[in-house]
Amino acid sequence: MKKIVVVVSVLIVAYAATGRMLMGRSSNEDKAFRALTVYSEVLEHIQRDYVDEPNIPAVTNGALHGLLDSLDPQSAYLSPLEYKDYKEKSASPALGEAGMALTRRFGYIGVISVLPDSPAAKAGLRIGDILEKIAGFTTSQMAIDQAQLLLKGNPGTTVKISAIRRGKAEPQDIDITLAKLAAPKLVEDKVAGDIAYLHVPEFNAGTTAQIKEALAGFQQKGAKKLILDLRDCAIGDEAEGISTAQLFVPSGTITTLKGQTVAPVNYTADPAKVVWNLPVAVLIGNGTAGPAEIVASAIADNKRGETVGERTYGIASQQKLIEMDNGAALILTTALYYSPGGKNIPAEGITPTQEVHLSIDQLMAMNDVVAPTPPPSASPDDADMKKAIDILQNGVTPAKKAA
Repeated sequence: MKKIVVVVSVLIVAYAATGRMLMGRSSNEDKAFRALTVYSEVLEHIQRDYVDEPNIPAVTNGALHGLLDSLDPQSAYLSPLEYKDYKEKSASPALGEAGMALTRRFGYIGVISVLPDSPAAKAGLRIGDILEKIAGFTTSQMAIDQAQLLLKGNPGTTVKISAIRRGKAEPQDIDITLAKLAAPKLVEDKVAGDIAYLHVPEFNAGTTAQIKEALAGFQQKGAKKLILDLRDCAIGDEAEGISTAQLFVPSGTITTLKGQTVAPVNYTADPAKVVWNLPVAVLIGNGTAGPAEIVASAIADNKRGETVGERTYGIASQQKLIEMDNGAALILTTALYYSPGGKNIPAEGITPTQEVHLSIDQLMAMNDVVAPTPPPSASPDDADMKKAIDILQNGVTPAKKAA
């Protein structure tokens, strides 16, 4: 077995070197050649010097998972067995869901946001929680899509997870009872005279149409200003985020999608689609991600309104599933969304134009795993709301940190 591995390693390096000579010596080719050389050397040392006879397929599988994990949270490697299971689960219709947005954090699956009244919310899960195990499977090296499939099934099915709660060190076993989720409703309210309030929980198909209808209703009722609450909004389709931004922005760029092999696509404003041309302030936070980030950055960078709160999570991107000849598959990020100002949204998130940081009491409440986390609301006691109301009533003041 040792000889086989060494021979294969030599062949890999020889192949890379031959290709390098035939194609020239570009910088990327030099880097690829050096990486293959290092990989060959490491593999040879493992085979020759490791304390026991190594399981080479397991070593290779781990190396490929790590390779994709090092790129970004959304990219992943699925072994032939994992991909087979993934396709089988994807083909089975599942009406029951947990209702939360996930990412990869610290090598495990983490929670970005939780839909109001969802099974995940009822189980007490919140942003920052780490799901160490789902249905008995460790989430180390698990793709986000795999985790989402494990959290779907028939309504009434119980999925056991092991979660490390925010502010805690030890995992806690939690049962989530899956349920068919009703389409999350927009939360409409009126605050401080002529200021309307609208919370958007997700950007799934039809959300833009609902927002358009709500905005028209606000104007009929005499609203002159708007607080658009995108906190804890991390689920949905980027296309819906783009079309929603067009309801507010009359000119300029909404967002740009581009990647190494993806020709830049520039999404622009359309004055014919604008529904709300009155003042607006957008509430954002750590649980704001994906299409909501596109909306927030389009409004802020085009000077249509202020963004209030904390930096967003940073996800807005496009993935592609690539099948391999050996039955494995890659989930690979191929393009990223950029703000009108040119910021890489997944890498930088959206920084609010008016920052509002949590007070000590609010931070303590967030680390209380017993008390439920209230969903975003128009509460006058909310620091983000207070700041937004002040901006809309009195105009923009220099950005400052607020408790």
